Amino acid sequence: MMEQFLYLSTLFDLYGALLTEKQQECLRLHLFEDFSLSEIGEELGISRQAVYDNIHRSEKAMESYEKKLGLAARYSEERQELAKIYESIKDLRQAGNERAVEAILDRLEPFIGRSQEVN
Repeated sequence: MMEQFLYLSTLFDLYGALLTEKQQECLRLHLFEDFSLSEIGEELGISRQAVYDNIHRSEKAMESYEKKLGLAARYSEERQELAKIYESIKDLRQAGNERAVEAILDRLEPFIGRSQEVN
C-alpha cells in the first residue's frame, strides 16, 4: 500500500502537469489530503463514481507516460547510483582530506534524498 502511494506520488510529481485540472485535483485530494471518494466528490461537486473514474484514468495515463518516457525509473536508478557513489566517497576519507570529502558529501546529499551523518 505504501509502495503504491510512493509510486503514484512520484508519477504525479513527474507527470501531473500533463493531466487535466480536474484529474490533478482529484489525485491531489486522494493522495495527499487522504480524502475519501465521497469527500472528493462533495468538494468538487461531482459524483463518487466520477471521482473514481477520474482517479483511475489519471493513474492509467501517468503509467502510460512512464512506460513511454521512463522518467520515474531513471530517477530511481540515478538516486541509487548516487547513494553508491556517496558511500564510496565516504570510504576515501583519510587524515588530512576530511574537510574536502565532507564538502563533496554535503553536495551529494540533496540528490540522494536523505541526510547522511559524516563521521
